[in-house]
Amino acid sequence: MQKLLLLLLVITAFQSAAFAQETPNPEPITEGTIRYLVTHNWTKKMEALTYMSKQRKERAAYMWGSRSEWRVYTLLHFNPNQTKYLDSEERAEPDDEGYSWRKETFFTTRNFAENTIHDAFVMQGKTYLVQDSLRCQDWKILNDLKEVAGHLCMNASWEDTLKEQKIIVWFALDIPHSGGPERLCGLPGLILEADVNNGAMVVSADRIQAKKLTTELALPKKLKGKKSTEAEYRTALKKVIDDKIKEEQPYFWDIRY
Repeated sequence: MQKLLLLLLVITAFQSAAFAQETPNPEPITEGTIRYLVTHNWTKKMEALTYMSKQRKERAAYMWGSRSEWRVYTLLHFNPNQTKYLDSEERAEPDDEGYSWRKETFFTTRNFAENTIHDAFVMQGKTYLVQDSLRCQDWKILNDLKEVAGHLCMNASWEDTLKEQKIIVWFALDIPHSGGPERLCGLPGLILEADVNNGAMVVSADRIQAKKLTTELALPKKLKGKKSTEAEYRTALKKVIDDKIKEEQPYFWDIRY
């Protein structure tokens, strides 16, 4: 951890020195809304399913038609202590194809001050309301740098052994916040991009608005579903995945990728 902090300090100092004469040093973003462009690639999702035969994959791919990708928008509202992530009503594509899942209940919240989560998912037609203590991923910090949405970012990796997904994220060095999209958190900078299984799904920030939030972080007052702990939700999730593996069917038909 000390090496990471030292590296971040060196990079930040270098960045400030390099651009000090060109632009004024902006205030750190501590509150606002990030819009992410989420790109789903069916072909790469199918390639990642090692338990399915070639024939099964070809049969499933036939159901998608000729289109292998579709894009949607999601939003992350954040202040210094909280985040709320949800699907956006704004369309990323001109038609309605692939948008029916937006009607399902979905949001994730992280309260870093109280160390709690309140999430809502639909899985196989059942709504799960997950309330538990906050536990972030165990990241491996890497050493690559790139720009995302105008911010210098460093990458990190984590492997989801339940879904068998390798995730590479890019977190902003100049936004000191532990939040991120799609239940991802726990890094020294806000996560602006996530790549799941080498392009099967890419979540990338394309607009960052620094603004004072009002009601964006509030939880819905009326929400029906099965109240669950994180462990109970993961047990149900594992059963869905195990059942799909036995049937040689894509598990992501019934859960959020």
